[in-house]
Amino acid sequence: MNKYLLPLIVIVILIPVLILGLQKDPRELPSQYIGKPAPEFDLPTVQDPEQRMGSADFRGKISLVNFWGTWCVGCRAEHNFLLQLSREQDIPIYSVNYRDQRSKAISWLAQLGNPYVATGNDEDGRVGLDWGVYGAPETFLVNADGHVMLRYAGPMNPAVWEDQFLPRIAELKQ
Repeated sequence: MNKYLLPLIVIVILIPVLILGLQKDPRELPSQYIGKPAPEFDLPTVQDPEQRMGSADFRGKISLVNFWGTWCVGCRAEHNFLLQLSREQDIPIYSVNYRDQRSKAISWLAQLGNPYVATGNDEDGRVGLDWGVYGAPETFLVNADGHVMLRYAGPMNPAVWEDQFLPRIAELKQ
């Protein structure tokens, strides 16, 4: 009798846990920085390792910070939309090339276009880890005080921009 009781108890405990887990949206990953200062960083730029790009660059203005890599299928999927945003919106897009080789990033931007004001080269992924990046692409909305106001994991697209980012940007501009 005991050999059947323990597996039954385990199953009874696991079923609600699994049901709750299946109901969650995997894109809704928490960020410890929402409403808090963005992590400080200073990286060499992809375009010129003698130049630097970091958190100080986007203070004083509402900005997007996009983490991407040439190895990332979702990053390629969002790239045309980011190019469109950079042309049509007055919000600067900064980026961090995450866990990638500088030479590949240079080729990517030359081939596909460059929507970014500046791109930091985070080859070892340290800055991404500091920001709590789970993978790429991830895009953060940062207010003029340098606080993270929104985080989106996954490819940016018009629906995400209109539903999540534009309302937050409108609030920040008031």
